[in-house]
Amino acid sequence: MGKDITSVIGSIPFRMAFAGGWIDQPFLSQYNPSPPGSMVVVSLEPTSRFMNRCGMATSTRDVAMKLWGSTFPDHAPSDLVKELYTVENEGKAEPSGSQDMVGLLYPGVSRLDYDCDYEGGYFPVHIESNNDSAVARWIEDVIYMVPVAPRPDGYEPLGEKNLDPIWIERLSQSGKDCYDAIIARDIRGLGASLNECMVCWETLLPHTVRHPTIRIDLMGILEYYQSRYVGAMFSGCGGGYIYVVSEEPVPGALRVDVRYDKG
Repeated sequence: MGKDITSVIGSIPFRMAFAGGWIDQPFLSQYNPSPPGSMVVVSLEPTSRFMNRCGMATSTRDVAMKLWGSTFPDHAPSDLVKELYTVENEGKAEPSGSQDMVGLLYPGVSRLDYDCDYEGGYFPVHIESNNDSAVARWIEDVIYMVPVAPRPDGYEPLGEKNLDPIWIERLSQSGKDCYDAIIARDIRGLGASLNECMVCWETLLPHTVRHPTIRIDLMGILEYYQSRYVGAMFSGCGGGYIYVVSEEPVPGALRVDVRYDKG
Protein backbone atom coordinates (compact mmCIF):
# COMPACT_ATOMS: atom_id res chain seq x y z
CA MET A 1 0.00 0.00 0.00
CA GLY A 2 1.32 3.47 -0.89
CA LYS A 3 1.77 6.30 1.53
CA ASP A 4 -1.12 8.49 2.63
CA ILE A 5 -1.64 11.78 0.76
CA THR A 6 -1.05 13.69 3.99
CA SER A 7 2.58 12.58 3.91
CA VAL A 8 2.86 14.76 0.80
CA ILE A 9 0.46 17.66 1.42
CA GLY A 10 0.42 17.69 5.24
CA SER A 11 -2.34 16.80 7.67
CA ILE A 12 -3.57 20.29 8.60
CA PRO A 13 -7.19 20.73 7.38
CA PHE A 14 -8.45 23.02 4.63
CA ARG A 15 -11.62 25.08 4.84
CA MET A 16 -14.51 26.28 2.71
CA ALA A 17 -16.06 29.73 3.22
CA PHE A 18 -19.74 30.02 2.35
CA ALA A 19 -22.21 32.90 2.57
CA GLY A 20 -21.37 36.06 4.50
CA GLY A 21 -17.71 36.29 3.52
CA TRP A 22 -16.04 39.70 4.03
CA ILE A 23 -18.10 40.37 7.18
CA ASP A 24 -14.94 39.34 9.10
CA GLN A 25 -13.21 42.50 7.83
CA PRO A 26 -13.73 45.56 10.08
CA PHE A 27 -13.54 48.01 7.17
CA LEU A 28 -16.88 46.51 6.11
CA SER A 29 -18.48 45.24 9.31
CA GLN A 30 -18.17 48.65 11.02
CA TYR A 31 -21.10 49.80 8.86
CA ASN A 32 -23.36 46.86 9.73
CA PRO A 33 -26.52 48.41 11.20
CA SER A 34 -27.53 45.17 12.96
CA PRO A 35 -24.44 43.53 14.45
CA PRO A 36 -23.27 40.91 14.85
CA GLY A 37 -22.80 39.98 11.21
CA SER A 38 -22.41 36.35 10.29
CA MET A 39 -20.59 34.11 7.85
CA VAL A 40 -20.14 30.35 7.52
CA VAL A 41 -17.02 28.19 7.29
CA VAL A 42 -16.69 24.42 6.88
CA SER A 43 -13.56 22.50 7.85
CA LEU A 44 -12.28 19.93 5.33
CA GLU A 45 -10.16 16.83 5.69
CA PRO A 46 -6.89 17.10 3.71
CA THR A 47 -7.81 14.39 1.21
CA SER A 48 -6.51 16.36 -1.79
CA ARG A 49 -4.39 19.45 -2.47
CA PHE A 50 -6.45 22.52 -3.29
CA MET A 51 -4.98 25.19 -5.56
CA ASN A 52 -3.33 28.29 -4.13
CA ARG A 53 -4.94 31.71 -4.61
CA CYS A 54 -8.40 30.16 -4.76
CA GLY A 55 -10.04 31.16 -1.48
CA MET A 56 -9.29 27.87 0.29
CA ALA A 57 -7.09 29.40 3.06
CA THR A 58 -4.00 27.68 1.64
CA SER A 59 -1.66 30.50 2.70
CA THR A 60 -3.01 30.34 6.26
CA ARG A 61 -2.61 26.57 6.19
CA ASP A 62 1.02 26.93 5.07
CA VAL A 63 1.70 29.28 7.99
CA ALA A 64 0.03 26.82 10.39
CA MET A 65 2.24 23.96 9.18
CA LYS A 66 5.39 26.06 9.58
CA LEU A 67 4.26 27.15 13.03
CA TRP A 68 2.97 23.86 14.44
CA GLY A 69 3.98 21.06 12.11
CA SER A 70 1.52 18.30 11.29
CA THR A 71 -0.91 18.68 14.21
CA PHE A 72 -2.53 21.49 16.15
CA PRO A 73 -1.25 22.15 19.70
CA ASP A 74 -3.47 20.96 22.52
CA HIS A 75 -4.80 24.42 23.38
CA ALA A 76 -8.15 26.15 23.13
CA PRO A 77 -8.99 26.73 19.45
CA SER A 78 -9.83 30.37 20.17
CA ASP A 79 -6.28 30.93 21.46
CA LEU A 80 -4.78 29.17 18.44
CA VAL A 81 -6.87 31.34 16.11
CA LYS A 82 -5.33 34.48 17.60
CA GLU A 83 -1.81 33.03 17.55
CA LEU A 84 -2.09 32.01 13.91
CA TYR A 85 -3.73 35.32 12.97
CA THR A 86 -0.89 37.28 14.57
CA VAL A 87 1.85 35.28 12.84
CA GLU A 88 0.25 35.33 9.39
CA ASN A 89 -0.63 39.02 9.41
CA GLU A 90 2.56 40.43 10.90
CA GLY A 91 3.53 43.51 8.92
CA LYS A 92 0.57 43.28 6.52
CA ALA A 93 -1.24 46.48 5.57
CA GLU A 94 -4.35 44.48 4.62
CA PRO A 95 -4.58 41.52 7.03
CA SER A 96 -6.36 38.35 6.08
CA GLY A 97 -9.57 37.75 7.99
CA SER A 98 -9.76 35.52 11.04
CA GLN A 99 -12.36 33.33 9.31
CA ASP A 100 -9.41 31.65 7.56
CA MET A 101 -7.95 30.56 10.89
CA VAL A 102 -11.29 29.57 12.41
CA GLY A 103 -12.15 27.44 9.39
CA LEU A 104 -8.96 25.44 9.78
CA LEU A 105 -9.05 25.08 13.55
CA TYR A 106 -12.73 24.46 14.32
CA PRO A 107 -14.13 21.14 13.06
CA GLY A 108 -17.54 20.84 11.45
CA VAL A 109 -19.59 23.74 10.13
CA SER A 110 -19.38 27.02 12.02
CA ARG A 111 -21.23 30.32 12.01
CA LEU A 112 -18.91 33.18 12.91
CA ASP A 113 -20.52 36.30 14.36
CA TYR A 114 -18.58 39.58 14.05
CA ASP A 115 -19.19 42.85 15.87
CA CYS A 116 -16.82 45.83 15.67
CA ASP A 117 -17.43 46.51 19.36
CA TYR A 118 -15.69 43.21 20.14
CA GLU A 119 -11.90 43.27 19.67
CA GLY A 120 -12.26 45.78 16.87
CA GLY A 121 -14.19 43.31 14.77
CA TYR A 122 -11.09 41.25 13.98
CA PHE A 123 -12.27 38.17 15.85
CA PRO A 124 -15.74 36.67 16.20
CA VAL A 125 -17.74 37.62 19.26
CA HIS A 126 -19.35 34.17 19.04
CA ILE A 127 -18.78 30.93 17.14
CA GLU A 128 -21.68 28.52 16.70
CA SER A 129 -20.36 25.12 15.60
CA ASN A 130 -22.12 21.93 14.57
CA ASN A 131 -20.38 18.54 14.47
CA ASP A 132 -23.38 16.35 13.69
CA SER A 133 -22.22 13.57 11.36
CA ALA A 134 -25.53 13.68 9.48
CA VAL A 135 -25.03 17.38 8.74
CA ALA A 136 -21.46 16.75 7.58
CA ARG A 137 -22.59 13.94 5.27
CA TRP A 138 -25.37 16.14 3.89
CA ILE A 139 -22.90 18.89 2.99
CA GLU A 140 -20.79 16.29 1.19
CA ASP A 141 -23.87 15.12 -0.71
CA VAL A 142 -25.03 18.52 -2.00
CA ILE A 143 -21.82 20.54 -2.50
CA TYR A 144 -19.90 20.22 -5.77
CA MET A 145 -16.66 22.13 -6.37
CA VAL A 146 -15.87 23.07 -9.97
CA PRO A 147 -12.34 24.42 -10.61
CA VAL A 148 -12.39 27.80 -12.39
CA ALA A 149 -9.04 29.64 -12.09
CA PRO A 150 -6.77 31.05 -9.37
CA ARG A 151 -6.72 34.78 -8.69
CA PRO A 152 -4.42 36.36 -11.31
CA ASP A 153 -1.15 38.07 -10.45
CA GLY A 154 -1.67 41.75 -9.76
CA TYR A 155 -5.29 41.24 -8.76
CA GLU A 156 -6.64 43.51 -6.02
CA PRO A 157 -10.25 43.04 -4.86
CA LEU A 158 -10.60 46.25 -2.85
CA GLY A 159 -10.08 48.90 -5.52
CA GLU A 160 -13.75 49.84 -5.44
CA LYS A 161 -15.88 49.81 -2.29
CA ASN A 162 -19.58 50.61 -2.05
CA LEU A 163 -20.08 50.14 1.68
CA ASP A 164 -23.83 50.63 1.86
CA PRO A 165 -25.16 49.57 5.29
CA ILE A 166 -28.29 48.08 3.73
CA TRP A 167 -26.20 45.73 1.59
CA ILE A 168 -23.84 44.93 4.45
CA GLU A 169 -26.85 43.89 6.50
CA ARG A 170 -27.98 41.68 3.61
CA LEU A 171 -24.52 40.11 3.42
CA SER A 172 -24.66 39.39 7.14
CA GLN A 173 -28.13 37.88 6.84
CA SER A 174 -26.94 35.60 4.03
CA GLY A 175 -24.48 34.07 6.51
CA LYS A 176 -27.20 33.52 9.11
CA ASP A 177 -29.52 32.01 6.50
CA CYS A 178 -26.73 29.78 5.20
CA TYR A 179 -26.01 28.28 8.61
CA ASP A 180 -29.68 27.76 9.41
CA ALA A 181 -30.23 26.04 6.06
CA ILE A 182 -27.28 23.70 6.59
CA ILE A 183 -28.43 22.69 10.07
CA ALA A 184 -31.96 22.10 8.75
CA ARG A 185 -30.55 20.32 5.67
CA ASP A 186 -32.60 22.67 3.53
CA ILE A 187 -31.01 22.56 0.08
CA ARG A 188 -33.17 25.38 -1.31
CA GLY A 189 -32.29 27.65 1.58
CA LEU A 190 -28.59 26.87 1.21
CA GLY A 191 -28.62 27.62 -2.51
CA ALA A 192 -30.52 30.87 -1.98
CA SER A 193 -28.05 32.06 0.66
CA LEU A 194 -25.06 31.47 -1.63
CA ASN A 195 -26.79 33.29 -4.48
CA GLU A 196 -27.63 36.20 -2.19
CA CYS A 197 -24.04 36.41 -0.97
CA MET A 198 -22.77 36.77 -4.54
CA VAL A 199 -25.23 39.61 -5.23
CA CYS A 200 -23.89 41.34 -2.11
CA TRP A 201 -20.27 40.86 -3.17
CA GLU A 202 -20.94 42.27 -6.62
CA THR A 203 -22.67 45.30 -5.10
CA LEU A 204 -20.35 46.03 -2.17
CA LEU A 205 -17.00 45.07 -3.71
CA PRO A 206 -17.38 44.94 -7.50
CA HIS A 207 -13.77 43.91 -8.07
CA THR A 208 -14.44 40.59 -6.35
CA VAL A 209 -15.98 39.44 -9.63
CA ARG A 210 -14.80 41.97 -12.25
CA HIS A 211 -11.27 43.36 -12.56
CA PRO A 212 -8.89 44.27 -15.41
CA THR A 213 -6.57 41.38 -14.48
CA ILE A 214 -9.38 38.80 -14.64
CA ARG A 215 -9.42 37.37 -18.16
CA ILE A 216 -12.41 35.08 -17.79
CA ASP A 217 -16.10 35.88 -17.51
CA LEU A 218 -16.70 35.09 -13.85
CA MET A 219 -20.23 36.47 -13.87
CA GLY A 220 -21.10 34.44 -16.95
CA ILE A 221 -19.82 31.29 -15.25
CA LEU A 222 -21.72 32.12 -12.06
CA GLU A 223 -24.95 32.78 -13.93
CA TYR A 224 -24.59 29.49 -15.82
CA TYR A 225 -24.46 27.42 -12.63
CA GLN A 226 -27.04 29.46 -10.75
CA SER A 227 -29.52 29.07 -13.60
CA ARG A 228 -29.10 25.29 -13.82
CA TYR A 229 -28.66 24.24 -10.20
CA VAL A 230 -30.03 25.16 -6.78
CA GLY A 231 -27.36 27.78 -6.09
CA ALA A 232 -23.71 28.68 -6.57
CA MET A 233 -20.96 31.00 -5.35
CA PHE A 234 -17.22 31.39 -5.85
CA SER A 235 -14.82 30.03 -3.24
CA GLY A 236 -13.14 33.43 -3.05
CA CYS A 237 -12.75 36.78 -4.72
CA GLY A 238 -11.39 36.71 -8.24
CA GLY A 239 -12.48 33.14 -8.95
CA GLY A 240 -10.91 30.01 -7.52
CA TYR A 241 -13.50 27.25 -7.44
CA ILE A 242 -17.24 27.59 -7.73
CA TYR A 243 -19.38 25.86 -5.10
CA VAL A 244 -22.47 24.42 -6.72
CA VAL A 245 -25.44 23.27 -4.63
CA SER A 246 -27.12 20.38 -6.40
CA GLU A 247 -29.14 17.21 -5.87
CA GLU A 248 -27.57 15.69 -8.98
CA PRO A 249 -23.96 15.26 -10.16
CA VAL A 250 -22.29 18.34 -11.66
CA PRO A 251 -19.94 17.61 -14.59
CA GLY A 252 -16.27 18.23 -13.82
CA ALA A 253 -16.85 18.78 -10.11
CA LEU A 254 -14.79 17.66 -7.13
CA ARG A 255 -16.32 16.32 -3.92
CA VAL A 256 -15.33 17.27 -0.38
CA ASP A 257 -14.74 15.40 2.86
CA VAL A 258 -16.01 17.42 5.83
CA ARG A 259 -13.87 17.26 8.96
CA TYR A 260 -15.95 17.01 12.10
CA ASP A 261 -15.41 16.03 15.72
CA LYS A 262 -16.12 12.31 15.93
CA GLY A 263 -15.49 12.19 19.67
